[in-house]
Amino acid sequence: MESVAGLFGQKHASRDYTKAQYWGKNQFNSSFPASLVAYMSSKGIKPVYLKTDKGNALYHDYISGAELFRIDPLSDNAFYNFEAGYSAYEKFYTGDREKIDLVMMDRTTGENLCGLEVKLTALPDNTTKRFGEDKYSCEIVMRPPTICFLACSICANYENDTERLRKLIAGIPKIAHWETAEEVAPHYKAIEKVVLAVASDMSDSQMPLILQPVWKTVKDKMQLSDDCLDVFVWSNLAVLQMCVKGEENSLTELSRFQRTIVWIYKMLFDFCAYGTFDYVEIIKNHSYGNANDKAFAVSGIQTHRFLSCDELTHPRIRKDEIKNIILGGGQNMLSPERRFDAVLFYSPELFE
Repeated sequence: MESVAGLFGQKHASRDYTKAQYWGKNQFNSSFPASLVAYMSSKGIKPVYLKTDKGNALYHDYISGAELFRIDPLSDNAFYNFEAGYSAYEKFYTGDREKIDLVMMDRTTGENLCGLEVKLTALPDNTTKRFGEDKYSCEIVMRPPTICFLACSICANYENDTERLRKLIAGIPKIAHWETAEEVAPHYKAIEKVVLAVASDMSDSQMPLILQPVWKTVKDKMQLSDDCLDVFVWSNLAVLQMCVKGEENSLTELSRFQRTIVWIYKMLFDFCAYGTFDYVEIIKNHSYGNANDKAFAVSGIQTHRFLSCDELTHPRIRKDEIKNIILGGGQNMLSPERRFDAVLFYSPELFE
C-alpha cells in the first residue's frame, strides 16, 4: 500500500498534508513542532518546561505532551487546529480577533483545550555560533499578539476574582498621558513591580504559552547536527522574565522590553476596570517611538541564561529520527524558503 504524506500523530488536523499548500513555510513552522511533541510523547520524552517560582526566579521543570496539550497527542479525540481563534482568551479583549498558532481541541466535545504560540528556533543563532556547543542558544522574536495572549492568560486566572487583581496592580501614581514616554518612564519601576507582584501571586497556576522547538546545526552550516531536535515550553510567567532586564531606568525613554511590561499593565488595568481591554488600541497608542511590528527580540547570547541545560547542548531527538515524524514523502512538498525547510529539503538521505 502506498504511503500517504503526513506528520506523526496528527490523525485529525485543520491541515490536509496530502496537499502541497500545507507544507509551506508558515504552515510547516507550526505543524512540524506539534508532531515533534507527539513523537517525543510516544517515546516518553518530556519537553523542558521553563517556569517561575514565588520569587519570580526562573527554573526548569518537565512537562509531558499530554499535560502540555491537555489531551494525549496520539488520542483519536485530539484535533490539531492551526492558526485558529482561542475562545478562552477572545472574551478578554475587544476588536479584531487574533489567531493563535495551535489550538488543541477535543473532537468529541469541541472544547478548546489549550492555545499555544509556536516558535521554531535555530541553534545556534548568529550571536552564539562562534562559541562552544555549551554556549549555543537561540534568538526569540516576540510578536504583539503573543503579549495579548499573555495578558489574557493572566485575566483568565483572575476572571472570578478581579478584585484580587485590582489590589495587586494598585498604587501606580496617576499618569495623565500614557501615550507619552516622558510621563510613563519615571514610573516604570513601580509598574514593573506590580506586574511582578501579579506573577508571584499566580505562580502556582501558571500555564504553558510558548512552544519552542530547537533545531541544531553544525555551527552555522546548512547541516543538521546528529543530536538536532528538542522542545522547550515557556510558561506565561516565564515569558515575562524576558522583559525584566534590570536595566537602568531612563526618565524620558522606554525600551521595547519596558514597553511590553507597560502594555501588560495597561491590559490588566483595563480588564479590571471594564472587563475587557482594547488590545489594538493599547499597542497602537503606546509605541513610545518604537515600531510595533514586533514586541521585542532576544538574541541567543541573552536567551542562554534562560535555556541553558543538557537538552540545549545535546538535544534528545536525533536527525535519523526525522523520517519517523515527516511521513509518506512529505519532505518532497516542502518549500525551501527558510533554513530548516531548506536543510530538510536538500537532505534526502535523512529519509532513506
